[in-house]
Amino acid sequence: MTAEAPRSRGGQQFIPRPDWWRLGGPAPWTAARAGPIDGPIDGPDTLDRSEPGDRFDLRHLLRVVEARDPGRLVPPFPGARNAAVLIVLHDGARGPEALFTKRAQHLRNHRGEISFPGGRMEPGETAVETARREAWEEVALDPSIVQVHGELDHLSTVVSNSYIVPIVATVRERPELVAHPGEVDRVLWVPLDELSHADTYREEWWGPPELERPIHFFELEDETIWGATARMLHQLLRLAHGVDEPEPPTW
Repeated sequence: MTAEAPRSRGGQQFIPRPDWWRLGGPAPWTAARAGPIDGPIDGPDTLDRSEPGDRFDLRHLLRVVEARDPGRLVPPFPGARNAAVLIVLHDGARGPEALFTKRAQHLRNHRGEISFPGGRMEPGETAVETARREAWEEVALDPSIVQVHGELDHLSTVVSNSYIVPIVATVRERPELVAHPGEVDRVLWVPLDELSHADTYREEWWGPPELERPIHFFELEDETIWGATARMLHQLLRLAHGVDEPEPPTW
């Protein structure tokens, strides 16, 4: 079963689309979207949605993350390796923006894919320690300037047999970052407003009807965010727009 081919934007990212797939619905935050996600971290600690353009700002999103339990935690697959990623947010000129990396093309797994900084936990490490260490190793993000606010839902990945803890954090100022040539080809800061656009997001359902699962895509002008990273980003934007809902925790 196939559907109409996706649009041509999104760069040259290889998508291993199966024979069974179909187009999904619009972004769940489309109806809630009324303007840009903006507001400085240090702004007033209030949320006034009385005006048509009012929306959740970064400060509100952080309060939501800090107040919630990770939720929907499932046991890892047998032999799954513990991992953590750092979802770094910064209040930029276009509102909140998130840090992504493009994985080096010579890596064995997920080569060329857009991801959050992160990797395997070392013995004795916490998820926060792993996320901070990996961000330092991949893009030279100083751990001392990273403020941790909470976690998103943990998730398991079948392809890499990983159990991932997403750590949400902020930096006050956009730091000077340096991509590690052995791991990262590119560093990107992408505004949440751009990621929230209806023409940026696409949903597909993969697999036969009895086994199908949602796959999320965020198509930028020259890159595509998909896979586990897109699942985490999808939840972050749902929280930002107040439309969080249950979703299977395995990708």
